[in-house]
Amino acid sequence: MDSFPKNALGMVRKMTEKGAEMPEKAIAFQGAPGANSHLAALDYAADGLPVPCFSFEDAIDAVKQGTAGCAIIPIENSLHGRVADIHFLLPESGLHIVDEYFMPIAHCLMAKSADAEIRTAMSHPQALGQCRHYLRKRGIIPVAYADTAAAAAFVAQSDDPHAAAIAPRLAAQIYSLQPLEDAIEDSPDNITRFVILAPEATMPEADGPLMTTFVFEVKNIPAALYKAMGSFATNGVNMTKLESYQQGSSFAATEFYTDIEGAPGDPAVDRALEELGFHCNSVRILGTYRQARPRTVAG
Repeated sequence: MDSFPKNALGMVRKMTEKGAEMPEKAIAFQGAPGANSHLAALDYAADGLPVPCFSFEDAIDAVKQGTAGCAIIPIENSLHGRVADIHFLLPESGLHIVDEYFMPIAHCLMAKSADAEIRTAMSHPQALGQCRHYLRKRGIIPVAYADTAAAAAFVAQSDDPHAAAIAPRLAAQIYSLQPLEDAIEDSPDNITRFVILAPEATMPEADGPLMTTFVFEVKNIPAALYKAMGSFATNGVNMTKLESYQQGSSFAATEFYTDIEGAPGDPAVDRALEELGFHCNSVRILGTYRQARPRTVAG
């Protein structure tokens, strides 16, 4: 907790204490109060109790330790791609994806003074990436920080008159900064996908489209990935996401993070997963949940 800027600590403590009173309603998120993940937690569950955590690992640990009933974690953005480290953390967490949530993201440039001459802008790397054209055009130097709202808190207590933060407009209100410009993201179609992590897996009723997320490691032989993908093509299962990442230092074992439409129990999905297993060293399901994605951003 003490890793947060000092001017955020009071609110962090209050939100943490409130969540501890009803942990089943507590929703852990990464960031300081006012971060996009804070807004996502409020939007996702109106009766939830958002609990700030300094890192993604801290948010995951809060769920594993029972101090929060679930965590809401950003996994990818329509402008800037996947959130770093998440694909490593999810399989290792032991938690399960039980839902997905999509939220439009609007960034605000804010500083201590309304007439400040801005030279640097501090924010989370994802936010900086989503505003990179705006910053480059104005010659503003991007500075990475742990999260958007914590960057706002840091700028508010800084003595640098030329420093700004990029964060949700709510953060300007919380940390007494002056909003300089709204909607500075490089495209209005700026949407972040969040996943909800919980200790126990769920199997929602099949009264609407379902999604299943899993990771697999193909055998290190020629055409293994081609044959693995054929498992879904021949069974008519739609794969909406496939991303690779390396495990270990050998660079010989590639793991893939995958989303498909459908769920175990569907004969086509069961056949596809069974055939996939023949071409893999491992297959591990991370969760099955209701499809929430807007059709305009469906993969």
